[in-house]
Amino acid sequence: MKLYFARHGESEANLLHEFSNRGRKHGLTGKGRRQAEALARRLAGTAISHLYTSPLLRAEQTAAHLSEQCGVPYTVTDALREYDCGVLEGRSDEESWVLYNKVLTDWIYHRDWKSRIEGGESFLDIKARFVPFIERLVQTPPPGACDIVLVGHGGTYRCMLPLILTNIDFDFALSHPIDHTAYVLAEPRAGGLYCVDWCGAAPS
Repeated sequence: MKLYFARHGESEANLLHEFSNRGRKHGLTGKGRRQAEALARRLAGTAISHLYTSPLLRAEQTAAHLSEQCGVPYTVTDALREYDCGVLEGRSDEESWVLYNKVLTDWIYHRDWKSRIEGGESFLDIKARFVPFIERLVQTPPPGACDIVLVGHGGTYRCMLPLILTNIDFDFALSHPIDHTAYVLAEPRAGGLYCVDWCGAAPS
């Protein structure tokens, strides 16, 4: 069994540089749809048996392209949602992004897991929904599981994948961004879930 942690295609929120992690306001751009179609073609030769997606519109639209290509229905799960940025939702100003990066720094470099933007999620909140979901997939795979594709978000993946991949740390994740519709490929091994390909890079 292999797990593909794929990021959604380019969205309208990306172009606006706007926080859009609630509801279904911003979908894929034309470029984002083409990226999703290209990802579907890249994965056409894999034995995809299950497809999961974040409920945010940009992710679900990306999953729909994959579903059509591989003939596998997708399942929406909150576990893959981008993390909630609270009062920053809908904002795009520089001050908001400074605050966003401060909280990220609190998490990654100061290990202040409880830090949060007002009204948003802490690192521990994200971990509580993401990590158990992945652990269940690995420890008790769904019937007939072969390759599993998970469509999610760069922020959540950057914070959470170092927790579940035995050969990835925060420094690697931060220095190797996940572009739109790029993916991280992982497989279960004796010591845990192992990253074999991070967006084309081979981790040590």
